[in-house]
Amino acid sequence: RRRGVRADRCGTHRAHTRETSLSVSQFHDQGKSAKADKSGKWQVFLSPEPAGGPFQLTVKGKNQVQLSNILVGEVWICSGQSNMEMPIAGWGKIDHFEEEIANATFPMIRHFKVPNTVSTTLKDDISGGHWDVCSPATAANFSATAYFFAREIYQRLKIPIGLINTSWGGSQSEAWTSKKAFEQDEHFKDIAAQMNAGNIDSTLSVRRTQVLENIRKATGSSFNNNANTLAWQNSSFADEHWPEMNVPGNWEEQGLAGLDGEVWFRKSININDADAGKAAVLELAKIDDVDETFINGVKVGSIATWDELRKYNVPAGILTAGKNLIAVKVKDNGGGGGIYGDASTMKLSIGNNIQPLNGKWKFQIASISSQQSQGMGPNDYPSILFNAMINPLLPLTIQGAIWYQGETNAGRAYEYRTAFPLMITDWRKHWNKGNFPFFFVQLSTFGKADANSNKGSNWAELREAQAMTLSLPHTGMAVTTDIGNPVDIHPKNKQDVGKRLAYIALHDVYQQPGEYIGPVYQSHKTEGNLVTLTFTHTGRGMMAKDQYGYVKGFEVAGSDKVFHYARGIIQGNTIALQSDEVTNPVAVRYNWADDATEGNVFNKEQLPMAPFRTDNWDGVTKNNRYAISR
Repeated sequence: RRRGVRADRCGTHRAHTRETSLSVSQFHDQGKSAKADKSGKWQVFLSPEPAGGPFQLTVKGKNQVQLSNILVGEVWICSGQSNMEMPIAGWGKIDHFEEEIANATFPMIRHFKVPNTVSTTLKDDISGGHWDVCSPATAANFSATAYFFAREIYQRLKIPIGLINTSWGGSQSEAWTSKKAFEQDEHFKDIAAQMNAGNIDSTLSVRRTQVLENIRKATGSSFNNNANTLAWQNSSFADEHWPEMNVPGNWEEQGLAGLDGEVWFRKSININDADAGKAAVLELAKIDDVDETFINGVKVGSIATWDELRKYNVPAGILTAGKNLIAVKVKDNGGGGGIYGDASTMKLSIGNNIQPLNGKWKFQIASISSQQSQGMGPNDYPSILFNAMINPLLPLTIQGAIWYQGETNAGRAYEYRTAFPLMITDWRKHWNKGNFPFFFVQLSTFGKADANSNKGSNWAELREAQAMTLSLPHTGMAVTTDIGNPVDIHPKNKQDVGKRLAYIALHDVYQQPGEYIGPVYQSHKTEGNLVTLTFTHTGRGMMAKDQYGYVKGFEVAGSDKVFHYARGIIQGNTIALQSDEVTNPVAVRYNWADDATEGNVFNKEQLPMAPFRTDNWDGVTKNNRYAISR
């Protein structure tokens, strides 16, 4: 195989002197030369090398630079939103994360996290980042999905794998698509026109001004970027002039609309003599995104997950008789911010003595995020993540890309039929390496089961848009409805997600034998009230994961478009369906709901059937369009 050479830097190489002649004098017996242009840019294309290493690279101009521990292997772009960004530990804490980290000794797997950056213009370099060799000391910060993808391929083929993790939680696909793509697409040409005609600097200035005005109104004073926040955790600090806010509750809904950054919350409580000095348990509902929590100036806990309940053990000796101070520093990276959730989960427990903590808390803004100081978040303008986090990577030789995104686009699922293929095609044009492999994760299970066929389901429609994207060459989709969590948008089983992506790659890229996806709907026929469906990718046979063998997740509807539960029987590579409520079925749906846990059909390779429908009736997202916010 032809494999790209990966050094420990990203972006286009630049000359650091005024010399125009450079040479790569050593790389595994190769010698190449090049000239820098007037701006100092240069490129060298090395001949293909067999997979392996480590090697050393020497570059000579007036000076000499040596890079060591370089591998030759497969480089994969790993992109999307939070489920791709989600690390093995840190805010992620995937299933069995401690065991996974302890066993993560794979020096042939490397990981590079591109810093989260936005830009309204194309960038040719990134602002930081570094390659990490996979080990128990580094693996906690690896993208979990990307790591398990790479591990499966490495264990099968023993080839080096380089992972470039360029992802941002909550991001829309339009942020990852170039301006040129919008200009060339009929559906999005109005967006391109707005980008060409709009004054982005003026727009950003208005946003900055509005955020600062919101702060002034909510706090009664202008934002002070020079405040001494180090004292805010201490009980001796005087906060009598701080404004108050109801907690729990997102701060966007309480006067701080648009604010991303750090806000401190403080609350005084009284402890009686009998409880003074005792150990306690502090509960603070959920905090979006990161908190550091103190009692009387002593740090008692910190969690970096926006949807995890805060519950901290308070050691004996911290609480004193009389007034005690709880201080919480909250860092919000984007979207909603603050202490939120059920008021009953905000309390201090000392044995059987429970003191509620919901109600008024003092608050003060400590800082505004760097992106917001520029007036911009990841979804505030089209193309800003492509400009800053994809364009700098374009000189690199890659094997392909894996993608986990769609949650933020679910409200415009019908439009995603256009937006997602547009982004993939755009990347392929910019990389100029043909139809490189592009594999993605279909949306998992999340939300309410009553967002379904009869009431409408954004997530089902988004999954359908993803499946329709498989019409592009060299694409593949990992189905994950069986390993999601209806109450957690960040399901913790990333092992199977990575493996399912790897199965597709092993088949499509590396020509490995064996079934690599679950059953896929092919066709159907109707006889009376009986519908018989035929499937491909049945592998060694289809099965229903139920102790009695009952098929679940199917519905049928007549011409009234009202869906009813259907009984199913597996017969070889077909499933026969009937419903007592529908005498003349005209449509079948499977697993068509936000919460798609009911579907239980797999092949014997343990890969789940993809959700589908046989009708083309209008969905609830058909008329929703992307627009540039002003």
